Amino acid sequence: MRLILLRHGETLWNQEHRLQGHQNSPLSEKGIQQAKAIKPLIEQFSPKYVVSSDLGRALQTAEIIGCTNPTQDSELRELAMGEWEGCKKQEIMAENPRLYQAWRDGDYTPQGGESWQAFCQRISQALLKWVNQYDGDILAIVHSGVIRAACETLVSLSTKHLLPVTQGTLTIFEISPDLPIKLEAYNLGSFIPTSNVAD
Repeated sequence: MRLILLRHGETLWNQEHRLQGHQNSPLSEKGIQQAKAIKPLIEQFSPKYVVSSDLGRALQTAEIIGCTNPTQDSELRELAMGEWEGCKKQEIMAENPRLYQAWRDGDYTPQGGESWQAFCQRISQALLKWVNQYDGDILAIVHSGVIRAACETLVSLSTKHLLPVTQGTLTIFEISPDLPIKLEAYNLGSFIPTSNVAD
């Protein structure tokens, strides 16, 4: 079976380089076009089941790709970033570049936030719960942090060796009984043009 992870489309806060975490920001026009552009590729895989983070940007992406009633799972939310949520990355980096880099490396947790280790455990448990529950290909509409955590926990691929996850792209894992999980694709669809997508 395949576990297909779709990162939501670009949001207004993505445009402003704000950390989102558990906060909601609607998709930008570009984000809407990204979701429309990836839809035909998802249809080629024709996943049997669809689950989604319960945050608005994931659900808005789900609706655009034609999944109007996905199973919602709060455990698939993005990393909680505490007091940094809503802050611009450039401002945090300017004020304390050492702490920001430590956070990116998984070695620092902002006040009120979630540690990288706890987040990875949450994501691994949530994804494997759905894999064990279903018997066909699964599409999960999630966030960049979720995808990075999945790569680290499911196939031992450190985030330090990954390019950033592009909005509106697929990351695919192949899961077979009694065999190691394999990464089949990463950032699939990142070169799909969005300017000519029909409304």
